[in-house]
Formats: sequence, structure tokens, C-alpha cells
Amino acid sequence: MSWRMRVVHKTGYEYDGPVTASYNEARLTPRSDGRQTVVLNRVETTPATRSYRYTDYWGSAVTAFDLHAPHTSLEVVGLSVVETDPVRPPDEPAGWDVINDQDTRDRYDEVLAPSAYVPTDPELEATARELARGLEPVDAVVAAAQWVYDQMDYVPGTTGVHTSALQAFEERQGVCQDYAHLTLLLLRRMGIPARYVSGYLHPVADAEIGETVAGQSHAWIQAWTGSWWGYDPTNAKFVSEQHTSVAIGRDYTDVPPLKGIYMGGHATAHEVVVEVTRLA
Repeated sequence: MSWRMRVVHKTGYEYDGPVTASYNEARLTPRSDGRQTVVLNRVETTPATRSYRYTDYWGSAVTAFDLHAPHTSLEVVGLSVVETDPVRPPDEPAGWDVINDQDTRDRYDEVLAPSAYVPTDPELEATARELARGLEPVDAVVAAAQWVYDQMDYVPGTTGVHTSALQAFEERQGVCQDYAHLTLLLLRRMGIPARYVSGYLHPVADAEIGETVAGQSHAWIQAWTGSWWGYDPTNAKFVSEQHTSVAIGRDYTDVPPLKGIYMGGHATAHEVVVEVTRLA
């Protein structure tokens, strides 16, 4: 069943002195694809700035803006209305012959190779081979995500945005970003093209129409087994109407919601608030 949701993402910075200039990129615009339609999106800042949009290498929408007047705070708000559908694997999924074909490996080389937060590891490579044994690629994706779900404990605050899959696995705990990175490591070692997805999750499966609740910035994976489809290893389930996808890439490096540089002052506070409302 389709959902229509409003998502409001607010990020605020406070500085201990005047910032004389800042240059920023925001990935706060949901994707329009086969599962999702963007009805409305705008990105606004306080103080006001002039911005322009472009599509990055991975197909994610980026709002770039800079500010040259002295300021001691900055707020960035992304507001979107999105219609979402649940995900299903391909009706005619690719087998291992297609996955291992050289044309497939060449086409998806960038999401098969190790990356900054998804390095290689001999022990986990052996685990990936064992998990995939006797399974078709679609089932191997689910098995990898389930294994991560079983191995890890969800503990907010134990890892950061610079934590790699190996570091999180050593601790056996982390957050959605770590679950996604670790699942990607396994899938790539199986030879299955896989990429990182950032977005939002409505936390209530039977949400009432019109009720606004605290949403979650979230991360999951997409795997290619004949076509791209999403799975949420943090919750061990297929991506559903509750998921709003924003950006994709090799790992978190390619998808931060907001990044930039500034001159003068030092950031003393950083607050992120996500509110979601089911509209239909």
C-alpha cells in the first residue's frame, strides 16, 4: 500500500564567534524513482542564502549554498512531501551466472570494490562465502542482512560517522549506518553489487493520518540482482512504505545530509530534528 508523507529535517549550528563565510552542500531532497515520487521539496536556510541544485555522480540531488555575511548560527531545513511504495525483489532475479559475468562486474565495479567505510577482511570474506553457499543471490542478500542483525546490538552513541564496518563489528554494536556498512561488506565479497542508501524512517507501521511524530534519519542497502532493490538490515526487513530514500553511494562518504566548510568561529552546538507525518 502506498503512503504519502511529509518529512521535515532541521539541522542547526551555533558558533562561539562570528563566521565570516561558509560553503555548504545539502542532500535533503528525496529521490524520484520507481518506488518513490517527490510531490514537493524545498531547502531553506536561516540566514537566507542563494542556492543552486545539481545532481551528483550517484544521481542524488544536491542543494549547494554559501553565505558571506557574518553569522553566529545557521539553520538548514529540508521539507518534502513524498509518495512511497514497498519494495519487492525482481520478479525474474539474476542468478549467479549473471552476477559473476564479467560485463556485470565491469558495469558495477564501483559498488563491488572496497571503500572507505566498507574495507575488505579475510574473516568476513569467509563468512560471506559461507552465507551464500547453496542460496540464490536474492536469498543471499537477505541471509547477509539477517546475519548482521543477529550479530550486532543496536546501541546509539557507540559509533560515529567515521566508524568503518570493521570497527563496528569488532564492538558488535552500532547504529543503522554500521549495519548498512557491514552488510555491504558481505554482499560485495559475495560478488553482489550493493550500495548505501540514506534517508528517513517513519517509526510507526500503523501510523494515523495527520499525526506528526519524531522520525529517524536512517540508512539501509540496495542490492543488484537483475535490478536494484532495498533491504533494511537494522530492522531485518524489506524496505517499505515507511522508508524515504534521499541519497545513494558507495558508503556514508557519498551521502552526508549536510557538509561544508566555514571561516571564523567554532561550532559549539549541532542539533538535528526529523519530523514525519503520514498524510495518506
